[in-house]
Amino acid sequence: MQRIAVYPGTFDPITNGHLDILKRSAKIFDRVIVLVAERSEKSTMFSLEERIDVIKKVIKKIKNVSVEPLQDELLSDFLLRRGIHFIVRGLRAVSDFDYELQMVLLNRELNPEMETVFIMGGKETIFLSSSIVREIALNKGDTSKFVPNEVLAMIKKKIGD
Repeated sequence: MQRIAVYPGTFDPITNGHLDILKRSAKIFDRVIVLVAERSEKSTMFSLEERIDVIKKVIKKIKNVSVEPLQDELLSDFLLRRGIHFIVRGLRAVSDFDYELQMVLLNRELNPEMETVFIMGGKETIFLSSSIVREIALNKGDTSKFVPNEVLAMIKKKIGD
């Protein structure tokens, strides 16, 4: 039986920190699905389609990774429907832990078969988040150290050089 995990998030945009977690989780699991959430309560810089398209470009060299949308469905229901038992989440700082603990306990109530695997961010990217990248980009700062080239091009197209 294959060990399949999902790596859920908004990925608005995907950062080098996300990629670090993704590459390391791809070594642990037979297959990893990047699950891109459409968040109606959260305005995003990029559409769901834009985020999925750029992630497909960024992950094309990682053989056991794919990307799918998560729309109008709870994560726990997606996992139940697909027979998946593992969630991968990245941790950067103590502040992440509070939120992630709440989510683990809630998801476990909704689906007791789920297990969440936490991977610590690497020292080069532990400070990085999509919201920080968006803030830098919106203020015309240089995001080139924080995102893959495909994402950098998408940012420049969206907000200009």
